[in-house]
Amino acid sequence: MKNIVCFGEVLWDMLPTGKKLGGAPLNVALRAQSFGNQTSVISSIGNDKQGEEILRKMRAFKADFSHLQVSNHFATSEVLVSLNERGSASYEIKMPCAWDDIKLMEKDVECVKGSDAFIYGSLIARGEKSRNTLFELLKHAPFKVFDVNLRPPHYDMPTLLKLMEASDFIKLNDDELFEICGHMGFENRAIEECVKFLATKTNTDRICVTRGKHGAILFINNQFINHKGYKITVADTVGAGDSFLASLISKLLNGASPAEALDFACAVGAIVASKSGANPMVSMAEIEDMMES
Repeated sequence: MKNIVCFGEVLWDMLPTGKKLGGAPLNVALRAQSFGNQTSVISSIGNDKQGEEILRKMRAFKADFSHLQVSNHFATSEVLVSLNERGSASYEIKMPCAWDDIKLMEKDVECVKGSDAFIYGSLIARGEKSRNTLFELLKHAPFKVFDVNLRPPHYDMPTLLKLMEASDFIKLNDDELFEICGHMGFENRAIEECVKFLATKTNTDRICVTRGKHGAILFINNQFINHKGYKITVADTVGAGDSFLASLISKLLNGASPAEALDFACAVGAIVASKSGANPMVSMAEIEDMMES
């Protein structure tokens, strides 16, 4: 199995049903770990009860928290999550919080150097300190995976472009693809044309676009692979894209074909969306049943 390092936010998702452990990088790491990979999360929590509770939860998951910094300046992040009638989530994200305060540490540099994949998102780049740390770590990553995660007003196009140009693999949803291409002057609404445009503009030849209930499209080896997705009853969409990414990258790193990896990722993402919260238990039996359905 592979060594996957995730950089960014760890937090509490404050759902209508109660709080649940979250943050895209942590969600990705926990799901990738469940497939037998070694994972680490570089982030920061506050010196408070909420931060201590995150540590207890990570211990329960047997997750590596040795790269989790403790900020004495900012509180542990809490994100208010609202769900519409279809289970789609929207987020109210306070600023600043502890994960805006991630310092550059030598042990983190060494961790990134030894990784098989370094996964990072766009939200963590909203503040100068964590953004600067991210760009330094990117210099040392052998394989860089950018998870676009547009949360207004916490992003700007110049930073997004730099993050895409630094990456070897970009994952985003169709709305994010159209928004970014539109900002870059490309107004075509055909997904494949937008992907080819983005690949050329960012010099990134591996791009995956998720399409909600319509599945996903993977551009790799100069070819498009399409998956129509799996039909499920949505509980909420929190963390489904993170589990999708963890599954896709895990499979690709461990030698699966792009088509096999995409099928597996779509199944896992669908199962997570059918359950509450970002990190529900998902068994291999569930995944196999979904893929055979």
